[in-house]
Amino acid sequence: MAASRCSGEVKESTMRFHSFLIKYGEIGIKGKNRYMFEDALVRQIRFALRGVDGTFLVHKCHGRVYVDCEGEYDYEETVESLKRVFGIVGICPVVRVAVAEIGQLKRDVVSYMEQMYPDKDLTFKVEARRANKRYPMNSMEINCELGEAILEAFPETKVDVHDPDVKLNVEIREEVYIYSEIIPGPGGMPVGTNGSAMLLLSGGIDSPVAGYMIAKRGVELEAVYFHAPPYTSERAKEKVVDLARLVSKYAGPIKLHVVNFTDIQLYIYEKCPHEELTIIMRRYMMRIAEQFAKKDGCLGLITGESIGQVASQTMQSLAATNAVCTLPVYRPLIGFDKREIVEISEKIDTYEVSIQPFEDCCTIFVAKHPVTKPSVERMEKSELNLTEKIDELVKTAVDTAEVIMVGQDA
Repeated sequence: MAASRCSGEVKESTMRFHSFLIKYGEIGIKGKNRYMFEDALVRQIRFALRGVDGTFLVHKCHGRVYVDCEGEYDYEETVESLKRVFGIVGICPVVRVAVAEIGQLKRDVVSYMEQMYPDKDLTFKVEARRANKRYPMNSMEINCELGEAILEAFPETKVDVHDPDVKLNVEIREEVYIYSEIIPGPGGMPVGTNGSAMLLLSGGIDSPVAGYMIAKRGVELEAVYFHAPPYTSERAKEKVVDLARLVSKYAGPIKLHVVNFTDIQLYIYEKCPHEELTIIMRRYMMRIAEQFAKKDGCLGLITGESIGQVASQTMQSLAATNAVCTLPVYRPLIGFDKREIVEISEKIDTYEVSIQPFEDCCTIFVAKHPVTKPSVERMEKSELNLTEKIDELVKTAVDTAEVIMVGQDA
């Protein structure tokens, strides 16, 4: 029966919910800065609901965040949208009724239990909260009266104050708020409370998950994608835009920089040892991504690398790639197995797009025997072969990058 208290599924209900009480976790311990996190959460909720059928008033009241639903709205779509807002740990569908004498309040609570729980073989606890101090009864008296009314109406129910199947919350404010269900949210911190970072977004499984995980800690995302026409198709680019759009459902709008990397790749292929191609290409990707990051005020780079997953992700390879960066490089998947990464990608709906069979620029010029333990000194020596043209090629790639704003449409 505990599922009635905390359910991950959006269930069909004949109940007409008028509001949602938003529960948050870490925000509650932020002290003097708490209001900043609450304001960011309100903004993100409004953004998440902008395309949902219905009219919503998102507001703070007495240290709580509420979503009031004006008129008709799509309940399932509303809940699914709220479940993608970082910072929310619980979503409580609320029935609002007018403040009235205890007899009417009893009838309202019995009606709620009647509609919400068809199977009455359950234990319950009433927890009243009297924020409106003008109400003539205190919280303990309200608990007793409402509990007695439920027992009289439904004799098969039982009271359990320690571990009830249903915890019935009744808050008396300007109106009475009645709720018992808690739908889990994604947790984390509201996007926009911890700066911004630049995601190196490929068409693979890992990088969208990395972006999702960093956004969950309150970081706004920008992204850069390295395109290599004619070796990569326009459809490969569209695939990356689709991935960015899926991530933006959680992270908010994403500014995507699409860089033409073809000339740089061909020049590296021509001038450098083939077993070092991948590492040197990645070093230039990091340099270019960092230029965009610094220009837009991002505080770090994000990659989907995981130790030992491929030759370019050994400890030595990661060190050689890192050496060209002055900004921090965040690698949220660094200790994850592929199976764990796939599970998250399935949860956020990026997996099916990621496995579409379109080449990305990292899979075109692949050495048969790539170096797995490169040294920084060896990479720097090989890059001396590029000094004639590489700076000009990088400048052209940066200056001609296409910018696509993803996720701003409703």
